[in-house]
Amino acid sequence: MLKQRTIKEQVRTIGVGVHSGTKVELTLRPAPPDTGIIFTRVDLKPPVVFPVGPMEIGDTRMATVMIRDGARVSTIEHLLSACAGLGIDNLYVDVSAEEIPIMDGSASSFVYLLQQAGLAEQEAPKKFIRILKPVEVRDGEGAKEKWARLVPHEGFKLDFFIEFNHPAVDGTAQRAQVDFGQHSYIQAVARARTFGFMQDVEMLRGIGLARGGSLENAIVMDEYRILNPDGLRYDDEFVRHKILDAIGDLYVIGHPLICAYEAHKSGHALNNLLLRELLAHPDAYEIVTYDSAAEAPPSYARQLDQEWAYN
Repeated sequence: MLKQRTIKEQVRTIGVGVHSGTKVELTLRPAPPDTGIIFTRVDLKPPVVFPVGPMEIGDTRMATVMIRDGARVSTIEHLLSACAGLGIDNLYVDVSAEEIPIMDGSASSFVYLLQQAGLAEQEAPKKFIRILKPVEVRDGEGAKEKWARLVPHEGFKLDFFIEFNHPAVDGTAQRAQVDFGQHSYIQAVARARTFGFMQDVEMLRGIGLARGGSLENAIVMDEYRILNPDGLRYDDEFVRHKILDAIGDLYVIGHPLICAYEAHKSGHALNNLLLRELLAHPDAYEIVTYDSAAEAPPSYARQLDQEWAYN
């Protein structure tokens, strides 16, 4: 059977929260089969446990945030994206503050951390959510319209369009497609960094966001250009980061998806709304397992060789 996966051993790192600016220690630990991904605020007494799920998301301003019993775990999307990209089903995530560290603004540090921990296959079948019919959510009208949808597809691919009306962003590709039957998560997505605009910094900090942001953990732009001296990691890094975010936002559902995701100017809020819409239509999906990797869609059957070969 195609098996569930966790990590072999505990690993730890320290960083800062991009929005809180707070120093935070992050510990990843192996978890038993069928646990899913569980976040715990170990700095609180008693600790607050956050099982990942679409209904646990309580805030989507500039990040995906879980809220429970008045406590928060913010900016979970980059770590979840790395877990999805490497096929991790079960994981304990202990965090010593309200936000997952931003690291370099991409998922590459989390990929490295997971690879350092090693991969452990478990004696339980890996569960997938296969989309059976289209599910879509929309917001706004005309030029302000945004939408996201899931459609049946035997694999996992994403098609994303962005529009920011900024010369630095408009000078790059505003649409990207990543098909994991053909592309590697580590090569095609993981290194794409989050980005922001200098003119927004004062406003964001006024509402308690972006306090830890810098050229070390984000692409930063003034009114005309990119300020990072090393430029971009991908020619279309902006839209690739939105794909990275979407992978993490979708993995909140707890299982890998077998579908195509298509989005037009979507973000954390609309991605979460899409998952809730999916769960509201039980006839739109089914839970499936596979007796062998050969039976699974190529995007997942090759994931073990494709991504962990970089270890």
